[in-house]
Amino acid sequence: MGSDINVTALSVFIFFFVLVTIMGFIAARWRKPETLAHIDEWGLGGRSFGTWITWFLVGGDFYTAYTVIAVPALVYTVGAYGFFALPYTIIVYPFVFMVMPVLWKRAKEFGYVTAADVVHGQYGSRGLELAVAVTGVIATMPYIALQLVGMTAVLKALGLHGELPLAIAFIVLALYTYSAGLRAPALIAFVKDIMIYIVVIAAVALIPSKLGGYANVFNATDAAFQAKGSGSLLLGPHQYVAYATLALGSALAAFMYPHTLTGIFASNSGRTIRKNAVLLPAYTLLLGLLALLGYMGHAAGLKLDSANDVVPVLFKTLFSGWFSGFAFAAIAIGALVPAAVMSIGAANLFTRNFWKAYVDPAVSPAGEAKVAKITSLIVKVGALLVILFLPTQFALDLQLLGGIWILQTLPALVFGLYTGWFRAPGLLTGWFVGFFGGTYLVWDAGWKPLHAVTIGGASFTVYTGLLALAANIVVAVIVNLLAPARSARKAPMSYRW
Repeated sequence: MGSDINVTALSVFIFFFVLVTIMGFIAARWRKPETLAHIDEWGLGGRSFGTWITWFLVGGDFYTAYTVIAVPALVYTVGAYGFFALPYTIIVYPFVFMVMPVLWKRAKEFGYVTAADVVHGQYGSRGLELAVAVTGVIATMPYIALQLVGMTAVLKALGLHGELPLAIAFIVLALYTYSAGLRAPALIAFVKDIMIYIVVIAAVALIPSKLGGYANVFNATDAAFQAKGSGSLLLGPHQYVAYATLALGSALAAFMYPHTLTGIFASNSGRTIRKNAVLLPAYTLLLGLLALLGYMGHAAGLKLDSANDVVPVLFKTLFSGWFSGFAFAAIAIGALVPAAVMSIGAANLFTRNFWKAYVDPAVSPAGEAKVAKITSLIVKVGALLVILFLPTQFALDLQLLGGIWILQTLPALVFGLYTGWFRAPGLLTGWFVGFFGGTYLVWDAGWKPLHAVTIGGASFTVYTGLLALAANIVVAVIVNLLAPARSARKAPMSYRW
């Protein structure tokens, strides 16, 4: 142990980590089904989660540990521009309210487990199915890795260095996810979210009083931005379009990810999803309060090695050891819940849309569950290896691309819920243009997700994901118009046993 370890904080951290570990293994007996040897049970919790379980689960895997670390870090670095996460997590819920119950009904009726199942059932195209599945997996992998970035920041603040603590945490996660499937993160999410609410509400109530009030927090932040010559408390006119398009694009992409869709498919009804679209904005309020911690870091005069350290160092500096330990445990557990759901979502995609499609079409339900369990372990190990052996910037760049990539699956997944006009060749060609065109634009901009567009002599900075999506849709429409028409599929294909 190093001399910078606070024994009280570490003890509280270990207590809560052990508590959720026990809950993870108990989850296999919570709402126990006849068998977990079925992908519906292991990977979707039997599609039985009601309003409150879904609220905690979706909130837990949407508002992640990396969110708790990265949003205040971005606000600390650039100011107002970092608040784009607030409109994004408001805009997304009308979309969820309107679209996701329709998607849930389609998945429930025909036994679909993944987005790629829905696409194959609608269009009968293995190529389009594979494109959606591969996009989902490669967009999810860096997302899991970045949960480790959040956990690493916490372990560093606790004085724990090296790879061993991180490896132990993810080995434990892998074991109870393998045992209990989606029920484990669903049960743990109750504890995680309650802890996060306590931490953030206590922080925004108490920290300003330690720093001279909110007026002083904003004044200190403004002075810090002026001193370094970048960042501001208000958006500049040149940032308006970038801010708006980044928020809109992020909102459209949010529920295309395998982990958020897993929470949707695990719900017990479309009504449950609509209720959650109404209730989940409570997390947006929490996110807004959380973002303010970035400004408080300036007011506290923190000396940081990295902006990602702002929240852990702020708690370590201003709170007692026991509360710091509680806060660090909340953030670390906040990494476990989404990482578990993400690995399950990726495993479901591999099992249903690669293994079942190409390797063993006659695989039994028990065989599917076994493949999914093993795949979830491999996914976690892969994410751990990325963080241990590759630069963190590599995972950040991949995650940045992941949002642009996953957005390109929206036309194939969503359009078919409402119209039979689109066909697989057009959608697949559109996906190809959006996926690789978006990747090129990001690379060309120096790995930044924004691109300059000139219209009528005026220049605007636009989120690259939306540009790629627009190209995707235009190409899909053109190919659809030019390709010879074929007889429409009368009904989606069923995946039921």
